[in-house]
Amino acid sequence: MRFYELDREGRLAVLKEHASLTDEDIKILREGSGIDFKMADSMVENAVSFISYPLGIATNFLINGKEYLVPMAIEEPSVIAAASKGAKIARLRGGFTAHADPSVMIGQVQVKDVMKDVEKAMEEVMNSKDELLCIANSKSSLARKGAGARDLRCKVIDTARGKMLIVELLVDVKDAMGANVVNTMCEAIASRVESITNGKVLLRILSNYAAYRLVKATARFAREEVGDDAVEGILDAYAFAEADVYRCVTHNKGVMNGIIAVANATAQDTRAIEAGAHAYACRSGRYSSLTHWGKDSNGDLVGSIELPLAVGIVGGLTSTHPIARLSLKILRVGSAQELACIMASVGLAQNFSALHALVREGIQAGHMRLHARKVAMLAGAEGSLLNEVAERLAREGNITVEHARQIMQEIGSDS
Repeated sequence: MRFYELDREGRLAVLKEHASLTDEDIKILREGSGIDFKMADSMVENAVSFISYPLGIATNFLINGKEYLVPMAIEEPSVIAAASKGAKIARLRGGFTAHADPSVMIGQVQVKDVMKDVEKAMEEVMNSKDELLCIANSKSSLARKGAGARDLRCKVIDTARGKMLIVELLVDVKDAMGANVVNTMCEAIASRVESITNGKVLLRILSNYAAYRLVKATARFAREEVGDDAVEGILDAYAFAEADVYRCVTHNKGVMNGIIAVANATAQDTRAIEAGAHAYACRSGRYSSLTHWGKDSNGDLVGSIELPLAVGIVGGLTSTHPIARLSLKILRVGSAQELACIMASVGLAQNFSALHALVREGIQAGHMRLHARKVAMLAGAEGSLLNEVAERLAREGNITVEHARQIMQEIGSDS
């Protein structure tokens, strides 16, 4: 049986074997939220409860020659099915090829009211680069692991409040998202930067625009599976997104449906990921698509995606949330770069399936099929009856609990 045809226990059994999960791991997945109120109260102020998203598994992903079952946490119907469908078609031509840059984050130290010539101050900061990097690295064990603060640069910016000197640290944070260590390093060098520049340091914080932490994934989608008309339609839809910002925002939102669902499952900083992705979409001076679509000499559809992804597999909630830890275990990832490759591939698969649906049956058809299944469940349908009732609801276009119950009565009287 295919994964989506299994009941919950069957799916858990597959995960247990795939990722060598323990009985305790399975118990956590069965219980659902992964946290209790005590943990919630330690995470945020004024806690009163916690909220859960459904956690599902996207299948069929072959990335850099490795098989993945991909946990995705999202409330929107059809996202997991769409990602799985895109991955299934991509694997006919070898799956996804992905590459992620080293995990370099940027930390910024803002210097205002520089008493000396600002260009001269910048030169003196650069002359002290080795000293400042040494101070930064003294606040972390990253340097002993071959990572840490790698470089320092400066720039002068004109603002409504006058010229400001911005000192930037480039920090290899290895397998962490990196916010805490970068912020700590920026704060550590602040007083020395002040003494060098005779200025006043104000902000000392990382940038969520992880422009040195890019990931790219590519895949080919077989023309015989996609359909020649659909290939041309997807290229037209992509051209629409590239030419019109109103369409492009929704286009990229669909990409992020897949990426953020994996981020939710693994407890990443979703706001940072979204902000960085949309900033990257504007890098040319106008908002553009995070994906690119074309076709090769065989007529196969060729897709690629490139965006910054600051993600981690150690530190923060990723290391403490039981479901996040289990999601990483199911993924069997060995580095933050590998996780970024998975997330980019899911985003590309999601974008393909969304465009494919839009140019063929429209996006609502898939949504309505899943909605019909949900309504059938609410009406009390189970097992094989569930599929039959859901199919009729979708086909007849009257997707209500009352109609579902009527269909169940009809099926019951017929039998």
